[in-house]
Amino acid sequence: MPNSELILIAIALAMDAFAVSIATGVALKSVSLRQTFRLSWHFGLFQGLMPILGWYCGLYIRTYVETYAHWIAFVLLGYIGIKMIREAFDDDDTAAKDPTRGLTMVMLSIATSIDALAVGLSLSMLGLSVWYPALIIGIVALVFTAVGIHLGATVSRAKRFSKYAELVGGIVLIGIGVKILWERNVFG
Repeated sequence: MPNSELILIAIALAMDAFAVSIATGVALKSVSLRQTFRLSWHFGLFQGLMPILGWYCGLYIRTYVETYAHWIAFVLLGYIGIKMIREAFDDDDTAAKDPTRGLTMVMLSIATSIDALAVGLSLSMLGLSVWYPALIIGIVALVFTAVGIHLGATVSRAKRFSKYAELVGGIVLIGIGVKILWERNVFG
């Protein structure tokens, strides 16, 4: 596979992680280096490991993954999106739960990397090595996530836009989930 195609695939796969990281930055409003590292590392790690997992699973679980992966991603993104929308309307300004920690981060990492699993399955069926593509996919996702979380935090710092930004962030997450279902032709 040519490097140009691999970079385009990696960028396409990183778009969900980028959008989710922007929404996370909006929710946090202020982002530390530690939070940036945690989210970027996990998104990059999951994006890099999923193609390897898909490659090893090959044809054995292909029908399972194709049948349910989009629903899993939709439910995870929808859950986090609804939670963000509720928090946008919550007048309590106490610190919200940090989405770069715990189960929320794991759910987001899985939801944004399920497409990479399908790429690994494809590479397996084509008889291509997965190691170099997985590394590139992981690095691109890591970089896009780091940029996205800071972009989201910058947008949310404008106090008057903060609630709207969090609301839009939640809607974007739900929209990504719906987009995944749409791409899988669930509605048609």
